[in-house]
Formats: sequence, structure tokens, C-alpha cells
Amino acid sequence: MLGSTHGILTSDLRQRVVACGEQPRDAVHERTTNTASAGDLDVSGRPLYAPVPDLDRFFRPGSVAVVGASDTEGRQGAGITRQLVAWADRVGARLHPVHPTRASVFGLACVPSVRELTEPVDLAVLLVADPLPVIEELAETKVKFAVAFASGYAETGEEGAVAQARLAAAVERSGIRLLGPNTNLNAFERFRDDLDGPAVALITQSGHQGRPVFTMQELGVRLSHWAPTGNEADLESADFISYFAEHPDVGAIACYLEGLKDGRSFLLAADRAARRGVPVVAVKVGRTETGARSAASHTGKLTGADDVVDAAMRQFGVIRVNGLDELQDTSALLARARTPVADGVVVYSISGGTGAHFSDLATAAGLRIPRLSEARQAELHQWIPPYLNVSNPVDNGGHPVGDWRGRKIIDAILADPQVGVLICPITGPFPPMSDKLAQDLVDAAETTDKLVCVVWGSPLGTEAAYRETLLGSSRVATFRTFANCITAVRAHLAHHRFTAGYRSPFDEAPRTPSPSFRKAQALMCPGTQLSEHAAKQLLRAYGIRVPREQLVTSAAAAVRAASLVGYPVVMKASAPQLAHKSELGLVKVDLTSASQVRDAYRELTDIARYEGVDLDGILVCQMVEWGVEMVVGVTRDALFGPTVTVGLGGVLVEVLRDTSVRVPPFGEDQARAMLAELRGRALLDGVRGGPPVDVDALVEVVLRVQRMALELGDQLRELDINPLMVLPRGQGAVALDALAVCR
Repeated sequence: MLGSTHGILTSDLRQRVVACGEQPRDAVHERTTNTASAGDLDVSGRPLYAPVPDLDRFFRPGSVAVVGASDTEGRQGAGITRQLVAWADRVGARLHPVHPTRASVFGLACVPSVRELTEPVDLAVLLVADPLPVIEELAETKVKFAVAFASGYAETGEEGAVAQARLAAAVERSGIRLLGPNTNLNAFERFRDDLDGPAVALITQSGHQGRPVFTMQELGVRLSHWAPTGNEADLESADFISYFAEHPDVGAIACYLEGLKDGRSFLLAADRAARRGVPVVAVKVGRTETGARSAASHTGKLTGADDVVDAAMRQFGVIRVNGLDELQDTSALLARARTPVADGVVVYSISGGTGAHFSDLATAAGLRIPRLSEARQAELHQWIPPYLNVSNPVDNGGHPVGDWRGRKIIDAILADPQVGVLICPITGPFPPMSDKLAQDLVDAAETTDKLVCVVWGSPLGTEAAYRETLLGSSRVATFRTFANCITAVRAHLAHHRFTAGYRSPFDEAPRTPSPSFRKAQALMCPGTQLSEHAAKQLLRAYGIRVPREQLVTSAAAAVRAASLVGYPVVMKASAPQLAHKSELGLVKVDLTSASQVRDAYRELTDIARYEGVDLDGILVCQMVEWGVEMVVGVTRDALFGPTVTVGLGGVLVEVLRDTSVRVPPFGEDQARAMLAELRGRALLDGVRGGPPVDVDALVEVVLRVQRMALELGDQLRELDINPLMVLPRGQGAVALDALAVCR
């Protein structure tokens, strides 16, 4: 590895490089990331479809050029060249060393430059400090792929980022697909070819972090590919997710991500995997401020706001895990396990304490531990003493597993129609009992379409029952910890629930503007925060209900407005750039008479004059007295663009921060899922005798706000409807206040 850090360019650096004369290519090369047609763009001009890059010739080239090849012992280039020679031999590729002063390298004839290669080359590996001149030469040879190991680019700071932008521009003009710079040899590792079944494909932005997954091969888990994406000047993680999702050998995709090059590309790739039913499991760094800061300094990539990243992954079915051990176990299970026939989990053990402990953890994690029927319990008690619990968890007391009864018990459990998963935690080896139990579980797994899992708790892991019996089975999923087993099984069941009902939100995304868009566009004022009155007009344009109200500029007009709106009323100052009106005393509520309205008008205008607020008028509003206060808003994320948030509103939004977020486009199912994620969701169903509120109307507001965010795109920087008063069921929802900031 020629460098330990990597980075992705920011858009401002790209623009600066273009300004310095590095123009994008004029001709359209045959690149698999070609621009989408008009029909493949959403209403804001963003792509709805990402073609799958054809990476077959990257992973299985017919011919390879190694530029800067060396066989001088003690030099780093010699070790890399030796590994590439061995790899080329394994994949059946012809290798051509390229070096200006050598006649041969490791016995292979050498050419002085890429222009003198004797045949077309699929892949060029660049072992040079500055790959830019070589990329420009390779453009003439029609090479398909290149790998740049060189470091010193965006991971080093602004100067390196500018150099990386120049490299990316040259790659774009050439039509070559580049892996790197600042990548490593992981793609050219020796993969075991004696393992069967669906494989795990691995994507990492830090080579060392992929080692634990790679070594799963020694536990019998097949690995098909490893893509170390480096700085992602061209090829990015999303490209490999799309490619692996279509690959017939791949059963699951495991990712270690420190940042994302482009949020939209990642979601399109995840969408493709979800359509194909291929699970994507990811460790994504940046859950905490410290982690995000460290990842940014290590990779130069945008980590993104973690709540948005987390929501986007859930939205498109990406399974996010925390540790590399979870990445190993979860991806291995998802690659190899069959589609579940039921979601019920039975915990079977030789100890009541073990079963109770595991069942507690599993239930807390959301797994369903169904009570077995009385008939099934009676059947199990034929072989298990009657004083032991067999309702689930099933405690056999130990002795039955040592004879013919052990297999009978397992078969009876697996025959239950509500059982889809059997988990047997063996907390420690107790031969010969544990050996017989392991063998019975393996034999039973071969005869069923249900998932059989074993947790082998011994810290040694050298026992024959573990090393030979359990790991020797491709049908039993074996774990070393309770937590990893529960995490993987939960992910397995959730993945199949998700994909069974998956409808791509990109298929339903709006492609043409609605009539609301034209009305809304006329209200936008670039670079300013709209007044509350103008912000509510924006909501009205999209069919979002606001209170009866009038904007007035005199006390007499305020009195007339109050009589038309109907007492009691609320009066509020309205002005551009005015936020936090209540803190300034610019809101008066529960006004019930003309005299109160006149006094309130004078007081509001006096305060505004004192505070230097340039009013456009005073709002006289209908007072909505009962409902559940919610907040619905739009913000822009650095990675994903516009995001929509819903949560408990009023002062609770700042105190409890009980919110849920999604990245457009999304449908009604995701809007309802957002509400289900709220800790205060029960408030919508009515508490302490209160009536349930109009959840359907709330969902409709969320979807209309999403439409606004999609159509206005970059024009809308921020929208905050707070509070949105959700009225009793059947009565709708009313936006009592709104803040909109134009870009």
C-alpha cells in the first residue's frame, strides 16, 4: 500500500480546476456512468437511474500492463509486481511489464512505454508517483481500466485535492475507468476457489479494515471480490455496489465506508441492490462528532450528517452495523441463508439459564419468540422431562442430546409452521454432549429449508465440534457471541421483509413540475428568508392548509380582519428575515375583543420599531386551540441534497429532538414509517382520554412538503412548519407558523 489515507474532492475544488483550464471532455466516451436521458431525470434534474458499470474486464482482464514494473529486491515496486504476476497467472491474464530502462522484469519482456504495448490492454496498473502523464498516454491505447496506487492527493489537503481534480479531469476525457488514486493491492488478492455457494463481495475505503472479512474464507465463507476504492477520483463505492448486485456469484455485499463521494449515486446503487434482493451490509464511520472528524481527516470525504445517513440506509434497505465482527457475521449469514419461511425464532439449549438469557436479548432486539402450541409442547415432552420448560425457549435439561432423543427434538421444533429460525446457544464445550448436539444440528440443517444457527461460546475455538463439525457445514450459521447472532438474524429477517414488498421510490418520483411549482416559484426571493405570510402562501401553493388569516397594516384593518376571521384570534408580526417572534414579544394570543386587537396592534408595531424589524404587516390569524403540535421541515444535506423531517413540534422539538428524517423521493409507506420511529408516536393515537388525531392528514402534509422540496430543488434552502397542528381524526392538519429560506 503506497499511502494510508484517501480523499474525495469537494465541488468548489472541481470548479477551481475547471477555471484553471482543465475543461471536461467534449466528446462522449463509452463510459458506463453516462448521463441519463431526460426520461431518467426527476423533476429537479437529478438522475433516477444509474447504469451498471461493466467491471468484468477489471476483475478478469485478458491482458494487464504494469507501468513502473520492477524486480529489484528490497524495492516496494518489486513486491507489488511479483504479486501482480502471480495474480495474472491465476486469472489467466497476459502481463506486460512497462519500464523505460529495463529489458525484462521477472523474466517477462518489458516495453519502454505504454505506446509500445503489443496488444490492447484491459487493465493498466500504475506503479508511478505521478499517474497523470501515463493516463494521457493510455487514452491513446484504448485501455479500459487503470489502477493508481500513488498517494499525496485529496487526503493530504487542498493542494493534493487540486492535483486529484486534475487527475479526475484527465480520466474523464480519456474514457478510462480509474480505481484510486491511493488504493492498494486488495483487488488482486488470492481468493479461495474451493468454496461453494453464494459469495460475499467486499468494498472498503481502508484496506486494513477489510482484512477480517477477507479471512472469513478460512471459516468456509466464500469471498468473490474485493474492491479497495481509495480516493474515488473516478470509480466509487456505488459503482461496485451496482456491479456486485448484478453479479450471479454474489449473495451479499459487505462495505466499510468512511465517507461517500455522492449521496445520490449511493442511493441509486442501493436501490438496484434492493430491486435484485441482494443485501448490502455496511459499517459507516461517523456516528459521533469525534468519529466524523477523524474519518474526514483520514479520508478527505464527506461523512454526512449521521442521522441522515442512517435514515437513507434504512430507506433503501442497507443494513448498517457497528463493528467489523458484525460486518463479517451479518454478511456471511445473508449471503448463505435461504429466504425465511416464517419469522418465529425458537431458542433451544441444554440449560434453562442459557435459554432465558438469550431469549431476553433476542426479544429486546425485536425478534419474535413465539410460544409453541400445547400440542407441540406435548410432543417435545415425549423426550424432555415434564418439569422442564419447552414453550420457547426450549430447555432439554442436557441428557436427551446425548442419545437418539436429541435429533427427535430438533426435528420436532423445525416442523413447527410458526418457526423460521432455530438458534442453539452452546455457551461452552461439554463433550461428548456438545459434540453430539453439534452433529445433530448439522444433520438436521441439511434436511430443512429453515435457518439453523449455533452460538459456540468457547473462547478457544479449537474444539473439533466447532472447527470441523460446525464450520464444516454450509447450512449451519455459526457465531461466537450472542450479540452477533441476534444482529445477523434480525438483519436476515428484516432484509427479506423489506425486499418482499420493495417498490423503488425512484419509479414513482415526479418527472415534471406540478401546477403548484409555478405558483411557488413566483414567491421565491433568492438569498432571503420569507416572511411568515409569504411562507404560508408557499404552503398554500402546495395545498397545505393554513389558518384563516389576513395581513393588515392598521389597527382598524386588524379589527375588521378579526371579525372576518372569527374570535378568538392570534396576532403576529410578519417580516422577511424574522425568526423567533415569540422571544421578541411579537406574538399575541387568545384575543377576544376589538379593543384587545387594537391594543395588540399598537404593541406589536412598537416592539417591531424598537427591535428594528421592517414589518410587511401584522397577521391576524384564526386561533386553533386543540391538536397535537408537530414539525415538518426541509433541510439540505451536504451528501444527499434535500431531506424531509417530521417530529414532535412546538417547544418539544428543541427539548426532546424527537424527529425522523428521509431523503426524497419516498412514498406513503416511508412517510408512515417516519411517524412510527418517533418516541412520542403514541400522542397521535390519543392519550389520557384525548381523541386520536388525523394521521392521514399528517402523512399527506409530509408528502406535499416532499414534493415541494423536489420541485424547488436548490431554490429552497430550508423550510420549517412549526407547529403543524394535527387536529382530531377527520379534521385535517393546519400549519400555524412557517419559515422558508430561499437559496
